[in-house]
Amino acid sequence: MDIKTASSLHRLRLVSAPEAVSFLVLLVCSVLKRTTEFNAVPVMGAIHGVLFVLYVIFWLDAWNRTKWTFGTAALYLVLSVLPFGGFVAERKLKRAAEDAVIAARARREGTVSA
Repeated sequence: MDIKTASSLHRLRLVSAPEAVSFLVLLVCSVLKRTTEFNAVPVMGAIHGVLFVLYVIFWLDAWNRTKWTFGTAALYLVLSVLPFGGFVAERKLKRAAEDAVIAARARREGTVSA
């Protein structure tokens, strides 16, 4: 894996957890808006919107660089719209990055000829 691909996956991973947190906080704010006088939906909506747009941009970049199958790319996009999906995406991306590092070290040491 080259450095640009690793960087694109790292960016996607970095934005996935904050995007998931902002989505959950937005859901809580929506409930509070309906049940109390507290209304933080405009602020949280804007924050979540920015993070979601960043996630989609980084997702497109990662899909382009990694050459994911359509199914893998669709999975990461669907995870972005599920309440806890961003956390799942972050874990999957972290595991994939660790596997890539292990494979690169094995190739460098000559234990794998891939």
